[in-house]
Amino acid sequence: MSSYHNPHTFPRKSASFDDYSLSEIRRAAATGLYDIRGGGAKRKVPHLDDLLFLGASMSRYPLEGYREKCGTNVVLGDRFAKKPIELKIPVTIAGMSFGSLSAEAKEALGRGASAMGTSTTTGDGGMTQEERGHSSILVYQYLPSRYGMNPDDLRKADAIEVVVGQGAKPGGGGMLLGQKISERVAQMRCLPQGIDQRSACRHPDWTGPDDLEIKIGELREITDWEKPIYVKVGAARPYYDTALAVKSGADVVVLDGMQGGTAATQEVFIEHVGLPLLAAIRPAVQALQDLGMHRKVQLIVSGGIRNGADVAKCLALGADAVSIGTAALVALGDNDPVHETEYKALGTTAGAYDDWHEGRDPAGITTQDPLLSRHLDPVLAGRRLANYLAVLALETQTIARACGKSHVHNLEPEDLVALTVEAAAMAKVPLAGTDWIPGRGTY
Repeated sequence: MSSYHNPHTFPRKSASFDDYSLSEIRRAAATGLYDIRGGGAKRKVPHLDDLLFLGASMSRYPLEGYREKCGTNVVLGDRFAKKPIELKIPVTIAGMSFGSLSAEAKEALGRGASAMGTSTTTGDGGMTQEERGHSSILVYQYLPSRYGMNPDDLRKADAIEVVVGQGAKPGGGGMLLGQKISERVAQMRCLPQGIDQRSACRHPDWTGPDDLEIKIGELREITDWEKPIYVKVGAARPYYDTALAVKSGADVVVLDGMQGGTAATQEVFIEHVGLPLLAAIRPAVQALQDLGMHRKVQLIVSGGIRNGADVAKCLALGADAVSIGTAALVALGDNDPVHETEYKALGTTAGAYDDWHEGRDPAGITTQDPLLSRHLDPVLAGRRLANYLAVLALETQTIARACGKSHVHNLEPEDLVALTVEAAAMAKVPLAGTDWIPGRGTY
């Protein structure tokens, strides 16, 4: 039986088997390898963009921007630590290791953060002299790999962050391919030079919250109870993970959503494991409220923060501060069109470059190649980061003043509405134009 074919009908492609999915099937069939890349999730998920602020009008009184103050300072770690951290702005720099980043990039991060009175974080692989020397406030990450970990550096840090998980890969370990394990990186991590490294997915020192409580006690003893102890979790089960972190003795909980970046992992992890930040903040805040610890144990959230509106929305939903990683690298010069010719030579384009694991970054940021890393001027890049952080703070203040708040921490859920049912349900705020909060009272 013959079938009629209309030559004027445009061929229809499958929504499920789109061009990207087909190309991935072909790549997997040709190589037998899964894809590794850096960065965060690229799929579209419910996002902070789906929320809007209700500025002041008749029922609220706005603040005058040039006459009335709006505070941005935040204190982190005053639950148990003798020396809590005081930041001038509620934006910190997330952990990104020396190894995944160049020494110049780590120095630039320290310079930019210090200029704005905020903190930066070591990441996996230990503390470099450049980073400690140019970071007025430095958080030391204690990861499952324990690469570069030693008590002396713990004492040099201003806070310690026990990393349980990361938003881009909750339940998975990190990767650092051999081409980025230079002589210096190998020496710091006690690894053979040029050999692929894969970090463990869980800490060898503990298997649950009770053991973690013992480990946190050990860290406090090592640092004479001076340093705040953070616990970082990837957004997966934020209510229970936050509650257990508090039970274990954390001064600060860091919650990382799936839009947060990573140096390198399987793409299937990045795109299909974890929760968007929008869905994770309110359950974490609820856990703190249920334990009577909201604002006593501080909550830092991360994963896709880009502008002051994102910062303000996170604070309104109950966070005390946010942390940025990918945006900080962009501020330094990552994915800048000025390097478009070089990006094209690598088979990509500015704005899409995510092969951070290959160590061929023309911007000199995600590389250990000394010829490439010289492309980044840490002084200039640090100044760019400081400018960006200043804008984030100013934008957050602008929104807070418009809502009648004298401090950015006075922003609250009732200042927000959602544009979609999904966002309303996740953020527990009304759907715009209604007083309906889907699923209210459940988590």
